[in-house]
Amino acid sequence: MYNNLKTKIFQIENNAEFEKFALKIFKIQSNNIPVYKQYIEYLDINKNHINNIKDIPFLPIDFFKNHRIIAENSKHEQIFTSSGTTGLSTSKHYVSDITIYEDSFRKGFEFFYGDIKNYCVLALLPSYLEREGSSLIYMTDDMIKRSKHPDSGFYLHNIDELSEKLIYLNKIKQKTILLGVTYALLDLAENYQFNLNNTIVMETGGMKGKRKEIVREKIHQILTTQLGVKSIHSEYGMTELLSQAYSKGNSIFHTPPWMKILIRDTYDPFTLLETGKSGGINIIDLANINSCSFIETKDLGKVHNDGGFEVLGRFDNSDIRGCNLLVAR
Repeated sequence: MYNNLKTKIFQIENNAEFEKFALKIFKIQSNNIPVYKQYIEYLDINKNHINNIKDIPFLPIDFFKNHRIIAENSKHEQIFTSSGTTGLSTSKHYVSDITIYEDSFRKGFEFFYGDIKNYCVLALLPSYLEREGSSLIYMTDDMIKRSKHPDSGFYLHNIDELSEKLIYLNKIKQKTILLGVTYALLDLAENYQFNLNNTIVMETGGMKGKRKEIVREKIHQILTTQLGVKSIHSEYGMTELLSQAYSKGNSIFHTPPWMKILIRDTYDPFTLLETGKSGGINIIDLANINSCSFIETKDLGKVHNDGGFEVLGRFDNSDIRGCNLLVAR
């Protein structure tokens, strides 16, 4: 069903092409993703009358907690699960073609940062390594392997060894990516001080209940000061998606060409807002061609004129998922 689309979506070059493929995928998913099809019918929407992406209904993200969101008669190759919080249900993303996810995160990273082989990848992700089903661990493991650098690897709690590696790699001027869950990066910053001229520090996730929540600006101030970098990069992704957005500083995220952010009215989820206004984040992720590409999240944000977006927080009474105003996987 999707064989012709799964390569073409990664060749999108402009907004017109994006909208063409988004509408094509909507037509397919509204007929072949049973849960999404039923949701549209429940809303009494005539899918045949939808000719603009702004009219496409977005599936509330909570459906991933209680339903199997996958193309009809499809078998899954992988199940990614969210970290959740104690006592709360977790999301499950049934992935029927893992190569699409691999293409998405590989091409997405290259779009923003270039060839992974130019980097040494150090991963400080203790919370994710201690559970199964993390899409972030799947992606990071692939990055580590494809970097082919002898010092690339995961670090669970051994921050002493990580510190030595950072100092050594900085000394030899090796381009490095330190990808870490926020609370673990703060642990590192409290115990060591660096001047990492050749390192990209990238945070993902949040406090995971390990620390008191802190606003992002304060976190970035601590990390830039202690780690000796000019800015903190961030990765925005979630279990329910197969693509990521990245921020290279100032907490402004940008999406790859096959992903788009729309902002909805917080009081009327079926009304989209103009650029610059704050509301709920809706995501179109065309890599989700075998599940649902149109997701209504519980994040609050706004889109800027250049297409970049900010994540401003979470809806009240929504699952926090241990994040410091960032989305946890």
